[in-house]
Amino acid sequence: MIRFLTAGESHGPALTAIIEGFPAGMPVDFAALQADMDRRRRGYGRGGRMAIEGDRVKILSGVRHGVTLGSPITLQIINKDWEKWQEAMAVEGAGHGDTVVIDADPALTRIDAVVTRPRPGHADLAGVLKYGHRDVRNILERASARETATRVAVGAMARQLLAQFGIAVFSGVLQIGQAVAREIPEDWEVYRANAEASLVATPDPAAAPRMMAEIDRAKQNGDSLGGVVEVVAVGVPAGLGSHVHWDRRLDARLSGALMSIPAIKGVAFGLGFEAAGLPGSQVHDAIYYEPERGYYRKTNHAGGIEGGISNGEAIRIRLAMKPIPTLYRPLPTVNLVTKAAEAASVERSDTCAVPAAAVVAEAMAGWVLAEALLEKFGGDSLAEVRRNLEAYRQELRSR
Repeated sequence: MIRFLTAGESHGPALTAIIEGFPAGMPVDFAALQADMDRRRRGYGRGGRMAIEGDRVKILSGVRHGVTLGSPITLQIINKDWEKWQEAMAVEGAGHGDTVVIDADPALTRIDAVVTRPRPGHADLAGVLKYGHRDVRNILERASARETATRVAVGAMARQLLAQFGIAVFSGVLQIGQAVAREIPEDWEVYRANAEASLVATPDPAAAPRMMAEIDRAKQNGDSLGGVVEVVAVGVPAGLGSHVHWDRRLDARLSGALMSIPAIKGVAFGLGFEAAGLPGSQVHDAIYYEPERGYYRKTNHAGGIEGGISNGEAIRIRLAMKPIPTLYRPLPTVNLVTKAAEAASVERSDTCAVPAAAVVAEAMAGWVLAEALLEKFGGDSLAEVRRNLEAYRQELRSR
């Protein structure tokens, strides 16, 4: 089993993740790790925070001379914005001012250090009711999507593990607001190249200008936008996950991981909700066989998973992301202290973070696939896992 924990607040000193159970002997590509972090920071519609944070990942344990040791891996990301929040977010003492001065975001001059006006759509109110806090900042600092920076770092490590076995995970933005990508390349290399070259991470170049225009209109109106992301995993062997228990089904595990990403409100595999309106003859993927190729499908309506088990086809998952709840023209709320009707508080935020969410989704999907891979082919070293997987693949070729 592999697992990870993250810790840290949005404006605290640092974010930290600890990975346990990674096999020994895996080379770590530090440049590739940082490249994934940089991808999360980019994207049309991002806010002022991304102009501040460099999101440089430092590995503090579990790696020696560029190779994993098999011991816990500690990842650390320093928050540069901490410099302005040292008093407001101090671990010791209780003294702090009412506001923190913000220089980098033209839409804000200062942010409330103590927050009593919860934002609709955020964890603010539910969190203070659950934990008994009077200051919403005690909730929003951890509920912030800033935490996903550590998940991208963890996912980048999982991506490198999967790459050792020919498995690749990538993503594309299929919709932002009312702008929809309609020309989706069937060639995965073209799909991936288009998405990586796009400011909105879409595989359809013709859709990008329409998506950016949607973001511009929302920003002008002080509003925010959501969208639809697709995550694709290719090279996944048949047999990951299981049908025997509810919590071992691969699609269930992927769904839980992806739904844990802030603002994700729906997850669908293959045809997803479209399958509900079609007859079975148009939904299920016919099975074929060739000696050189083995069993295969000509369609992939199932999205690469049947009965909770990967079937050897590409895994395709779509995620629905709601608009970010922080609005520069805030919605009505209630002050927790006075109970008076007021406008919701405003934190520094993005107009649209769908492209960034795509990177986080890759990370979480990659982690679950790495976990499932090691469950089936696990060993204490990379060489042992490789031997186990190769023996399994040889067996499949003979069946």
